Amino acid sequence: MSTRSNFDNNLKQLNDMLLSMAKKAEIAIREAMVSLVNQDLEKAKAVIMGDNEINELEHEINNKALLLIARESPVATDLRKISAALKVSSEIERLADIAVNIAKSTIHIGEEKHIKEIIDIPNMMGIALEMVSESIEAFTTEDVSLAQKCAKKDDLVDQMFGRIINELIGYIPQNPDSTNQIIQLAFVCRFVERIADHSTNIAENAIYLVTGKQLNLNA
Repeated sequence: MSTRSNFDNNLKQLNDMLLSMAKKAEIAIREAMVSLVNQDLEKAKAVIMGDNEINELEHEINNKALLLIARESPVATDLRKISAALKVSSEIERLADIAVNIAKSTIHIGEEKHIKEIIDIPNMMGIALEMVSESIEAFTTEDVSLAQKCAKKDDLVDQMFGRIINELIGYIPQNPDSTNQIIQLAFVCRFVERIADHSTNIAENAIYLVTGKQLNLNA
């Protein structure tokens, strides 16, 4: 196998590892949201326990990327691909951490009856998860237009976040005994908003990968 072919094969392996990590993080986020809605404390605990696997995968990606740099002496374009992959793996790890945080909020609420049916937060999460999928696809396929499309959804998530937070705060005067639950739900809203932000960061890296330009799509 030629040096170039060997490098391309290793780079493909790196991207495959990123995809695997992203899928695990996305599943963790979905499971965390299900645990919140259904007050499934065992599922929430499983999400927390599963975070170590994702952390280990990030560690493996970092090691592989560093070995590629050390052994292959990549040219500028290849180095950009490796650098972007490292940044994306860090963003994915943070997505997984958010899943853990949502699971912890579920546990903090426990079996206390919800002050209202949990509908708006999962709806906001649905858009955020679309952004996760689109940003990862944009990165792996080097699709700039998809990255831009993904980033535009961040404004919608921000708007939903503001509306839901205001609604939750409005419940406190009439439901003082449920203040802890309301605060935890507000935390979850913030976590979902952060998922959209991290997805936008991944989209920015997709654009950087193709164009070499560092953009701030959250502006």
